[in-house]
Amino acid sequence: MRIGLIGTGRIGTFHATVLNRHREVGSLIVTDADSVRAHAVADRLGATAAPSVDEIFTWGVDAVVITAATSAHGELIGRAARMGLPVFCEKPIAVDLPGTLSALAEVDAAGTVLQLGFQRRFDTGYATAREAVRSGRLGRLHTIRAMTSDQSPPPAAYLPISGGMYRDCLVHDFDMLRWITGREVVEVYAMGSDAGPSMFREAHDIDTAAAVLTLDDGTLATATATRLNGAGYDVRMELAGELDQIGVGLDDRTPIASTEPAGPPAADKPWTGFLSASALPTRPSSPPSSTSCAANAPTPATGRRPCTPCASPRPASCRDWRDARCIWRRSPADGTERTRPCRSPPEAAPPSPLHSLPPRTTTHQRTGRLRRPRISMPGSRSPGGPSSARSGHLSSRERSATRASRRASGAPRQ
Repeated sequence: MRIGLIGTGRIGTFHATVLNRHREVGSLIVTDADSVRAHAVADRLGATAAPSVDEIFTWGVDAVVITAATSAHGELIGRAARMGLPVFCEKPIAVDLPGTLSALAEVDAAGTVLQLGFQRRFDTGYATAREAVRSGRLGRLHTIRAMTSDQSPPPAAYLPISGGMYRDCLVHDFDMLRWITGREVVEVYAMGSDAGPSMFREAHDIDTAAAVLTLDDGTLATATATRLNGAGYDVRMELAGELDQIGVGLDDRTPIASTEPAGPPAADKPWTGFLSASALPTRPSSPPSSTSCAANAPTPATGRRPCTPCASPRPASCRDWRDARCIWRRSPADGTERTRPCRSPPEAAPPSPLHSLPPRTTTHQRTGRLRRPRISMPGSRSPGGPSSARSGHLSSRERSATRASRRASGAPRQ
């Protein structure tokens, strides 16, 4: 096959290297907005450097690999589809939901093949976890903890074009939540921090994020990510059920140390990045994308049903993800998706699951913390009467009157 690759940055160079040594690829053409970088990669691999993207689509390639800037993904997917070319594209499909749906519509109309770079679906650990969940071995699944931690941040120039922490990094964890469980996410609470290097603030991005997700069967999940995990590259998932609990990503190179006296020792050679972890022997011998392209077979990661939080638009009232505290909810009735910043007035907020709690249990409007009702004690007094169910305490006026009455009668203090 003759493959055209668009984008020769860090991940593009990795894909070009894999394609160059693949037995089914006879010719490789690469291009990049930075022509010097494209020629450097081509010279090193013995590939051909195209002057621009136009040549990729006019030089008779059999398939296209898109590893360009995130903002260009949707348009390039559509262009390849209109020419009847199969596409492998790095995540995400687009930077927003309309762009995602438009690109998928182009693929559907053309009847071509699209596969996204969700490589964790082919990892032995995640595949084993999926089987454990689907077989019922864990019992009812109640808690999932997912994390992606990079040892060092990407280049500063990459951040403005990455799509942001949620689309560029946590998108893999969101994908795994759905792929392993077979459930859909119905609600998300997320928060990010940009307290690290200034390059994140300058790019209007964050360096650390945490999200709490509710699946449609009531399972609760957390997904955290950071660009600044000095101990090493750490990608894990823990799944806890009523019968058993399992973990993905725990091996002798996991960059975590136990503080327990009898705990396992720290890793001698912790993982340093996703490129080193991608060299595991569990990787398929033949990339599924090339197999699908050659045999015109269905692909395992098509990007359909874009209902994960990363596909939702940024709330218009938020300056950026740093001050968004985004709340995302999908209405089970009509399938629509909504986002809002938590600083919206209370009356504008979507219904909270806390509203289903028993009567007389309320929530604090600012913090969302539960307020438990005061219990009325026998003989308590309130403006509602001598044993009001509304409050178990006397008002300040009643307390003052009671003290004055006791002093006048000489009764001892209680």
